[in-house]
Amino acid sequence: MHLTPGEQDSFRLVMSQFCTGVVIVASATDGQAFGLTCQAFSALSLDPPLVALGVGRGSTTWPLIRRAGRFCISILSSDQQELALRFAVSGGPKFSGVDWLESPGGSPIIPGCVAWVECQMESQIATGDHYLVVGAVEALGTDDLDSAPLVFFRRAFGGVSVAGVA
Repeated sequence: MHLTPGEQDSFRLVMSQFCTGVVIVASATDGQAFGLTCQAFSALSLDPPLVALGVGRGSTTWPLIRRAGRFCISILSSDQQELALRFAVSGGPKFSGVDWLESPGGSPIIPGCVAWVECQMESQIATGDHYLVVGAVEALGTDDLDSAPLVFFRRAFGGVSVAGVA
């Protein structure tokens, strides 16, 4: 099935009613860091621990991350919208002037993120205009359990209240 431009607009409108988190997927090779913003991220399996990402096939950054064979996902906090926008732009030195921490495997962790998940590349499947990427979790952590995550809802960034969450 292929959608007409009007049907694509309807698809986007309907899908924008689902709130998603916002992450930066990053890797590094020879001390050079590269990353991209992603909102299609989820836990996939507990045993073994796997996560899934949806990455646009037109991304110029994804081939660099794929080639590295590993990546770290930083789950952004509600005050990191500027970074989400910066890493969503195609090309350019996105890490220029951005401090980052090194994960156990050497990938960038964005400081101040809610949590991070480091993965070894497990598989990539071309599907539609995206790749479905599966990462095998090798390390993970949280920085601040009191921080609210950055969310994307109705084509806009926002936050959620974490009051009462145990």
